[in-house]
Formats: sequence, C-alpha cells, structure tokens
Amino acid sequence: MTKPVFDRVALIGLGLIASSMFWAIKRGGLAGEVTGYARSQATRDTARDIGLCDRVCDTVADAVEGADLVVLCVPVGAMGSVAAEMAASLKSGAIISDVGSVKRAVIDAVQPHLPEDVHFVPAHPLAGTEHSGPESGFAELYDNRWCIIVPADKDTSPEAVAKLRALWEGMGANVDQMDADHHDLVLAVTSHAPHLIAYTMVGVADDLRRVTDSEVIKYSAAGFRDFTRIAASDPTMWRDVFLNNKDATLEILGRFTEELFALQRAIRTGDGDHLFDYFTHTRAIRRGIIEAGQDTEAPDFGRGAPKS
Repeated sequence: MTKPVFDRVALIGLGLIASSMFWAIKRGGLAGEVTGYARSQATRDTARDIGLCDRVCDTVADAVEGADLVVLCVPVGAMGSVAAEMAASLKSGAIISDVGSVKRAVIDAVQPHLPEDVHFVPAHPLAGTEHSGPESGFAELYDNRWCIIVPADKDTSPEAVAKLRALWEGMGANVDQMDADHHDLVLAVTSHAPHLIAYTMVGVADDLRRVTDSEVIKYSAAGFRDFTRIAASDPTMWRDVFLNNKDATLEILGRFTEELFALQRAIRTGDGDHLFDYFTHTRAIRRGIIEAGQDTEAPDFGRGAPKS
C-alpha cells in the first residue's frame, strides 16, 4: 500500500481537472481524505451522486479546513476571489496550489490574500479533453502527461515543492519546473494561440455561408475535425486564459500573422519550394511530439470517451 503524500487534500472547483485528480489520487492511494467544493449546488449534488470526493462541502471554508494541500481548480479569473474567501480557514503550513494554464496572473491574484504561514506552489497539468464538469474526469488523464510546477517566488519551500511533485508523479504525470513568465510564453505557443486559431477557423466556417452547415459536418476532414474538438473547450476557462495571458498570446499571434503572410505570398506567387521547405520543417516537429510519447500516429479525433 502506497503511503499517502498528504493526509487531506481539498479540491476547490469540481470540473474535469479536479475530478480526474480525485480519481488519480484514489487510484494511487496518495491522500487519506479528499474534500471538494464547487460554487454551484447542482455541481455539488452531482459530485455526491457519483462519489466524487470523500466529502463534498457546502462552503469553501469547510472544504479547506484542516487540509494539508488545497488545489484551486476554478477559472483563472476567479482564483483571486476564492483565495480571499478561504484565506482565514487555511491550516498553518498548508500548501496552496492551482491548475490554471496562466501562471503570472494567478500568482499576482492569489498570493496577496494568503497568510504568511502557508506555502504557495502554483502548478499546471498539461492535460485535458473537450469535456467538462464533474462527470468528465477519469484517473488516467495525467498518465505520461506533463505537469509544470511554478514556485510563486524564490523563497518557496523546497519541501513543499517536493511534496507537490510527489503527488503529481503519483498521479502518473511527468513533472518539470519553470518560472511564471517563461511558462506563460511557452503555453502561449503550445496551447493558447492554437486554441484561438481553432476558435477562429470554426468561426470562419460558420460565417462562410456558401458552405452549408450540413457540408461542414458531413465532409469535415481531419484538420477541421481537430479544430472543432479544440473549439469545444470550456468558454469561461478560455476567456480567462486570454485575458490573463494577454502579452504572451499577442506576441505569438503577431509571429503567427507574419508566418501566415509569408505563406500567403508563397501561394500567390507559386513559390512551391518555400511551401515544401516550410511543411517539411513543421512535419519534423510533429514527429518529435510522437517520439516524445505525447501522441500517437493513429488518428483519434474524439480522444476517446472519458473513463470512470
């Protein structure tokens, strides 16, 4: 039997990420007890019905009381207010973390509300599906995926970082560490800008009235099908991501626009060599992702149904 990493873990927000954390924690025997809280009564009721968390609480204060680890699994824009609401109930010495895909804005919003006797160790698991809600989670979500730990400042306790690392590794994740600003730039390249482009392409298809809705659905090739999967992601989460990682996302979109103009010019002027060289380079990046074990060559556009 694996010795628990934490006696009590509190999950604040009970969507895909938190529910998958719960099932992964239970699979690995990583916590003695997991409490949970969601602002919506309907979400709390659903969580209780499906056995999500050992104890679902009706207030954030009850959920975090006595917890050794508190993980904020709410949209980035809500983290500051939740931190303020729970601050007075936090256990001395507790570790506070999160799962937000933006880190600088989260640190700036959360850290001022936390008492001095707790450890703030933000993190970001690079895993997800287009599904959301408490019923969407499954224990395998983090297997062989990366979780980036982003200590809030240079004085962050190494012991707190090590314990959080042990939890994520116990849930099946690979763990890396970086500073907040570098994280936000990396994610603007690998996640945020691609999501915005996917939303835009699906929007273009919707606006292009010469192509009917039935044709878009019936003849969706692989590329557009993947765009629609990405564009089905939670709108509240992605609104907050773009508003809170504005500078890095705009920088990458500026670079994207420059590349797009170059490709437009190559197509217009019939520059096949430029197109071939460009596509050869980008194909090599795809092979690198497969070789790193972060995807397979087999198409899996729906990414499979969530497991319970």
